[in-house]
Amino acid sequence: MAIEKEKKTCGQVMAEWREGIWNPRTHQFMGRTGTSWALILFFYLVFYGFLTALFTLTMWVMLQTVDPYIPKYQDRLSVPGMMIRPKTDTLDVTFNVSNTESWDRYVKMLNDFLEPYNDSIQAATNDACRPGRYNEQPDNGVLNYPKRACQFNRTVLGACSGLNDPTYYGYADGRPCILIKMNRVINFFAGANQTMNVTCAAKKEEDAQKLGEMVMYPPNGHIDLMYFPYYGKKVHVNYTQPIVAVKFLTLEANVEHSVECKVNAVNIATTDERDKFAGRVAFKIRVNRD
Repeated sequence: MAIEKEKKTCGQVMAEWREGIWNPRTHQFMGRTGTSWALILFFYLVFYGFLTALFTLTMWVMLQTVDPYIPKYQDRLSVPGMMIRPKTDTLDVTFNVSNTESWDRYVKMLNDFLEPYNDSIQAATNDACRPGRYNEQPDNGVLNYPKRACQFNRTVLGACSGLNDPTYYGYADGRPCILIKMNRVINFFAGANQTMNVTCAAKKEEDAQKLGEMVMYPPNGHIDLMYFPYYGKKVHVNYTQPIVAVKFLTLEANVEHSVECKVNAVNIATTDERDKFAGRVAFKIRVNRD
């Protein structure tokens, strides 16, 4: 015959629960004496202290091998890529001449991008370097930081500088400017001591006539050697990379144009099909007229 288990009262349950937390007869807290708790806490203090010390030592040793100015490993390609301004997600510049709102954001992008190139800022922060040669600044055993940067004045961009320009970089009259910049690569001597420039053309030869006439700033899309090499963001603190502007003078309206710009330099390949931005950039431009 089964014996019915005696049912505990609420008071008994609470008494047992309190005794589990603190037992006044054995002086145990949650089942352990003070000595036992002290030994456990001491063990974990020593254990985690050791782990912290080991991690700190490992980080300190690693940091001794890292140059604070030049990254030890660079994920950038040895061949610089190219990009345009104004920049859009799809590299597609489309606007309507008579609709100010359709091109106002492009103008704002160009203004923001070119602000550091203002002649007054360049004169105050950068050097007037000698053109035609690299601006090498070796350390020679003594850290030569920060490196001096060469001036690239906004006025060099002529009709694409946006200065005192009632056409707003040509977007108000359907003759827009596109700025082209070459991405920075640390310690890269672009041009291999020879002249280089940027050229733009229609991606398809049959579309060249529709693309019409273009003019480049600086003249011939020239990129001077004096802006190289680049020593890194922390070292070249005031560095302003050279840019080239292309102004489309006679774009056929209401037609999408595919344009490719590339840098012509002996040590920059522009034919790598695996990387369509290496030494070149392709974009679309469309000027609509009502």
